[in-house]
Amino acid sequence: MKRMTILIADDEAEIAELIALHVKKEGYDYFIASDGKAAIHAVSTHSIDLAILDIMMPKLNGYEVTRLIREQHNIPIIFLSAKTSDLDKITGLVQGADDYMTKPFNPMELIARVNAQLRRYIQLNQPATVGKMVLEVGGLVIYPDEHTVSLYGETIELTPKEFDILYLLASYPKKVYSAENIFQQVWGEAYYEGCNTVMVHIRTLRKKLGEEKTKNKFIKTIWGVGYSFNG
Repeated sequence: MKRMTILIADDEAEIAELIALHVKKEGYDYFIASDGKAAIHAVSTHSIDLAILDIMMPKLNGYEVTRLIREQHNIPIIFLSAKTSDLDKITGLVQGADDYMTKPFNPMELIARVNAQLRRYIQLNQPATVGKMVLEVGGLVIYPDEHTVSLYGETIELTPKEFDILYLLASYPKKVYSAENIFQQVWGEAYYEGCNTVMVHIRTLRKKLGEEKTKNKFIKTIWGVGYSFNG
């Protein structure tokens, strides 16, 4: 069986080598890139299964690298950055990242997130024996087999996690999911207290669905409980 290969893109050599040490211990192959252009070259010339990207890199920053990767590949992308504000995290997720960790970081937590992302990536790329149901409500159409969404005939570009959240909620209209429920089902790992990842994804998902400009709210917040699909 092919060994998974991780791209580690960070201009701080000590951090890249630390990540590489733990990645190797976990049984993965890896490539190290010290700038954005080298990261793109690695993705273009090798079979990369997951990318760990710093944001502030020379030549091309992490956002630009993510945009270029997303034009050709749907591999999981984890941002590992010293940028810690909610705005930075939201920007990273909107650009197409699947997860975001801040420096300083716990290497074992990073590896746990890498494993979770790869498990989900493998599951999503298995050939489906039975197609999932296409969901349609109020001009919104969700195509699970193609992993695409359209709103009033126009394609909405969603990240894999945004799509999974939307499909989960839309599959059971009116059912209320807590942030913990959503995180466990979409990310496939244990929820930890203080995690705002789901909230950030819901916020960007609402923006892409145009809920800021219309009274038609697909995702309803049940204050103190969680979220439901207003189908």
